[in-house]
Amino acid sequence: MSEDPPFISAVDLFCGVGGLTHGLVRSGINVTAGVDLDPHCRYPFEANNAAPFIERDVKDLKPAELEPYLSASKYSMLAGCAPCQPFSTYSQSGRSRKRGMDWRLVLNFGSLVADLQPDLVTMENVVQLADHAVFSEFLDSLKGYAVSWAKVECTRIGIPQSRKRLVLLASKLGGHGLDLTPQFVRSQRTVRQEIGKLPTIAAGEQHPRDPLHTSSSLSETNMKRIKASKPGGTWRDWDPDLVAECHRKVTGSTYPSVYGRMEWDAPAPTITTQCFGYGNGRFGHPTQDRAISLREAAMLQTFPRNYKFLKKGEQVTFSRLGRLIGNAVPVRLGEVIGKCLIEHVHAFERGEAEVAGVGISEQLGRLF
Repeated sequence: MSEDPPFISAVDLFCGVGGLTHGLVRSGINVTAGVDLDPHCRYPFEANNAAPFIERDVKDLKPAELEPYLSASKYSMLAGCAPCQPFSTYSQSGRSRKRGMDWRLVLNFGSLVADLQPDLVTMENVVQLADHAVFSEFLDSLKGYAVSWAKVECTRIGIPQSRKRLVLLASKLGGHGLDLTPQFVRSQRTVRQEIGKLPTIAAGEQHPRDPLHTSSSLSETNMKRIKASKPGGTWRDWDPDLVAECHRKVTGSTYPSVYGRMEWDAPAPTITTQCFGYGNGRFGHPTQDRAISLREAAMLQTFPRNYKFLKKGEQVTFSRLGRLIGNAVPVRLGEVIGKCLIEHVHAFERGEAEVAGVGISEQLGRLF
């Protein structure tokens, strides 16, 4: 990467704890601010990224408030991942009530793009978004931009979990050079490679030097269950007396992935907001009799091992931290997006607008 000062300034909308921001910064993009309405995101965002956290609801933002943060470099960029609860298949509670509000956030993002006209735009979201009318409405806000989007399998870019995401790239500089080439591809990473060197802890234990390396406690029954579980297996491997009553019913037989262990030499399952619970998915540690720790979940999301989520002396709250980690954009995905956009701008500045005549969609297809 060039040692020249960053020439792209970005604002990260719906920034959360800074997964996308941290990846963009690693790529060489200057993230000048992050916006989120959750006050619990402030400390991890600001403690790990040299940018201010703006505690605001994106739907209440005025374009003029963001303009100073977008003018710090030659090129400007809006980035973000609007909350995706309407499309979640994990929890059905409250979906109809929240749907209109959360879909509106995607359109609020589009309205800010239309008003601010940044040079570059990227949006990351759940793949189901592409099948809904709100996505077409968002695309309508990108008039004058070259646009491409793809459904990305995260294991193909070095993220050690099976996670599919929609990634959209848009540019006012044209579609040339917007090329997610194999130079950014890493071989598939495994659970062992990512978390295999962390210290051993027991269920319900917290490591004395890393408060985030803490795991939830297990009931007597669940301790028996995890001891009977093998990596990659399911509760169907257990003795019948350990199987939960709900899974003995016909309707429960379709949920084989709960109460499972991860495999050392394979990617993890998708890290969700409930990843700290052994009974919530295949979140059992491959060999230790416990669910994965919060630190392990964060590392499987490709956060650095030293990423700060807690102030000194702050108590661990599993539900809050699980939500912040599970909802984050994997850092590695942000880094790949950033590198692609930097290469795109370099290509534009080299005057390669017509080189090879390859469209964005075809170029994205090389990788995904």
